[in-house]
Amino acid sequence: MRGLETLGRVRLSRHFWMREFLCSEIGNIHAIPNVPVHPDLAIERGRALCETLLDPIEETFGRVFVRSGYRSPGLNAFGNENGLNCARNDYLLECHIWDFPDLPVAGASIVIPWFADRYAQGRDWRDLAWWLHDHLEYSELWFFPRLCAFNIAWRPKPQRRIDSYIAPRGCLLKPGAAPDEPPRERAARYADFPPFRGISLP
Repeated sequence: MRGLETLGRVRLSRHFWMREFLCSEIGNIHAIPNVPVHPDLAIERGRALCETLLDPIEETFGRVFVRSGYRSPGLNAFGNENGLNCARNDYLLECHIWDFPDLPVAGASIVIPWFADRYAQGRDWRDLAWWLHDHLEYSELWFFPRLCAFNIAWRPKPQRRIDSYIAPRGCLLKPGAAPDEPPRERAARYADFPPFRGISLP
């Protein structure tokens, strides 16, 4: 118990602690511990995710809501086997298992409340996708219809891939490909967004 408590108190970045990535409804309901097999790896990669991707998002848009962060291999496998919206452990784009020794990746499913409010009024999810593409060194983005939540993943060698279950569904950007929309058109989509890292924080 004390070890898990200590793990949860690890500060990953300016705005994020490990504890908020360990919460799991699947784990709570089915009594499956969501504890890293290799805590040091999970911390190292979680820190890269937060410092590289999540901190800049929070410092631009305000609070980030983490819907699903780290998943232990056992919990993720249970979720996949029981149709609980978890990809296979060996799926190439699985990003929630942060501590496979030979697979350096860390990802989370998040919601940006600032954008979710605008999405509820009809805003195109691609406006946010292109902002993320033009400002952050993400590896993969995958968008979902509810609240315009999306998976965002860090890898040491980013793939730069964007997929979506929101219309138009499918792959918006394949790894290594250039965006269909030129920079000026992409920038026009998010011209009313807050300045990058523009909010005032204590």
